Amino acid sequence: MTSALTLLVLHFGFLAVLWLFVFVIVFALRSDLFGQRARKMPADGTPGKASSTATAPPAPAPRAAPAAPAPTPQGDGRATRLVITKGAKAGLEMPLGDGPLTIGRSQESNLVIRDDYTSTHHARLMLWNGRWVVQDLDSTNGTFLAGERVSVPTPVPTGATVTIGQTSFELRR
Repeated sequence: MTSALTLLVLHFGFLAVLWLFVFVIVFALRSDLFGQRARKMPADGTPGKASSTATAPPAPAPRAAPAAPAPTPQGDGRATRLVITKGAKAGLEMPLGDGPLTIGRSQESNLVIRDDYTSTHHARLMLWNGRWVVQDLDSTNGTFLAGERVSVPTPVPTGATVTIGQTSFELRR
């Protein structure tokens, strides 16, 4: 009698572990295909209440620069467009606004790159103290600036090559 009861308990235990394994696999696939939920920064840029919508991870808050006269659009020397030089979208040009530009496989990204070597939320390009900066968002295969892997937010000089997966781009005036 005890051996039958032991076998029944082992049978249910095995089924529970099997279902747990199935749920872990489904969660991992869902996370890889649709990305992970991240909190949205408020429009004013201050950390605080998080929105319930899924967006790219928040950018670090830039330090306030001392007050200076506003630069003229053509005379500030800042890049105004992103040009893809290599990859499936080679030749594509995107205007750069003042906000951050997210790059990845996710449909939520501003620049969507469908590539086996690009993460769902791969990198962010943002304007920080008047300079464009690239930030790797803990991607698997990394973000490279002029052949060097980016591990911290790094300024991107105009004309320097940024490589994400099999796609390369430059910032131009």
